[in-house]
Amino acid sequence: MTRPPTAAQRRIIEAADPETGRLSGTPAQLDRLIVLKLAFRHPRPPHEHFLTPAGHRVREAGDGPPAAEPPGEPAATGGLFAARLGGEPETDTGPARAREVRTAWQGLLEIRRMTNPDGATDRPCAWERGRLGPSAALALEAAGCAPAGETAPGYRVRDTPQPEAVAVHHSEPAGLAACAAALREAGWQVSEHARAGAGSRYLLASPRRA
Repeated sequence: MTRPPTAAQRRIIEAADPETGRLSGTPAQLDRLIVLKLAFRHPRPPHEHFLTPAGHRVREAGDGPPAAEPPGEPAATGGLFAARLGGEPETDTGPARAREVRTAWQGLLEIRRMTNPDGATDRPCAWERGRLGPSAALALEAAGCAPAGETAPGYRVRDTPQPEAVAVHHSEPAGLAACAAALREAGWQVSEHARAGAGSRYLLASPRRA
C-alpha cells in the first residue's frame, strides 16, 4: 500500500463483515481497495470482495495510520493465503492469523459447495485433491491444531509417494490423535501407521470421495 486510505475508503473497510471481512461498495471503490492491497476479489462467482490481512489491520487501527507489516511476515499479494505445513520459522497464532485461517476455510467450503456435483461441503473437492498438502494443513489449522515451528511441537504435513495421500506427523500422541479427528471431521480418510525403525507413529490422510 503506497498511502493511507481515504476517509471514504475507511468507512467501507470499517463496514466489512466482522467475521469474514466481506466488503460492500461500488465496483470503483472496491477496485481501488484491491489496488491498495486492502481487498481481494474471490475468484469464484459471485465474486465477492474481502479484506486482506492488511485491510483487517487498517480496520483495527481505527482512525490512526495502518499498522506496518510485522517483521518476517510476507506481505499479502492479492489476498492469497499461505497454509502452514509445519516447520516454518513463522508460526504466529494471534488474532490476525486466526482470522485469515477462518476466512480461508470458509472460502474453501464455498468452493466445495460450488464444485462438488451434489453441492456437499462435508467432503473435499477436486480443487483440494490437486493441492493435498495445503488443503490438509488448512483443515488442521482451521480445527485448532497448531503447526510445528522450527523447534515447537505441532503438526507437519508432508507429501508421500502414494497418490492422493499426505503424511501427517506430530511428536505428541495426543496431538496426533487431535489431527486425525480434525481431518476426519473435514472429510478426509485417515489411517494411523508406525514409522519403520523409529518407534513413532504418523497419519496417512486422503480426501474422501463419497
